[in-house]
Amino acid sequence: MIPLAHMADQVLRTADARAKTALSRDFAAQWQAARDTGALPEIGTASPPDSPARPAAPALLDPRDVPRRKPGSPQGRIAILHAVAHIELNAVDLHWDLIARFSATPFPIGFFDDWVRAADEESKHFNLIADCLEAMGSHYGALAAHAGMWRAAEDTADDLMGRLAVVPMVLEARGLDVTPGMIRIFQNAGEDPAAKQAVAAMEVIYAEEVHHVAYGSKWFHFLCGRHDLDPTQAFHTLVRRYFHGPLKPPFNEEKRAEAGIPPDFYWPLAD
Repeated sequence: MIPLAHMADQVLRTADARAKTALSRDFAAQWQAARDTGALPEIGTASPPDSPARPAAPALLDPRDVPRRKPGSPQGRIAILHAVAHIELNAVDLHWDLIARFSATPFPIGFFDDWVRAADEESKHFNLIADCLEAMGSHYGALAAHAGMWRAAEDTADDLMGRLAVVPMVLEARGLDVTPGMIRIFQNAGEDPAAKQAVAAMEVIYAEEVHHVAYGSKWFHFLCGRHDLDPTQAFHTLVRRYFHGPLKPPFNEEKRAEAGIPPDFYWPLAD
């Protein structure tokens, strides 16, 4: 088995979305199989690309230029799923980039276990949503997408605590806030089989995203302890430094608490 950082680098350099997620899941399975034997596989180091390889489509636009569609219409539901697929594919790269970029940082092996699992789950999520798009007569790449998804990675390329604060603890926590509303949109589509398929997919995502936010919180607190920092104040400082704009309520306080993020982390940063 090649070192974990090399696995991460290979995923990041794979452009096709289905190929990227297949490679991600294969590497995650190799890692988990080795860990199940009690082995401590080599982590290694890598020099990951500044930006991951991407398919030729979708076209990436400034968020202000991405067309808006009515969410209750069939085309609106396709647009929602396309946006979710784009988020999930970026999340695959974000988690592997975390492993590759910060592999030399001394951590317990559990740090790598967590982020390999997260990358594997994000790969599954992308495929679930891509399957839903195809069931609705579309596909990933058929619509334009948000060009700014990688900005958080670029901004925190040299700051692991900043990466943990902004990606899992802000961006993925936001997913916990908005996913229930998206599920309701598809539930309101009635007996449409494709809508039911989308509800089932998003319910899986909603349950598993809590883990990813929790991994961010766990390892953020770990590093705060290592550096003798107050976690709440450190979080506020890093989010103000790296996240562009205020946090937007309403917040899913129950799921955020389940993931280890108390209200005094995010309410002081809210609009």
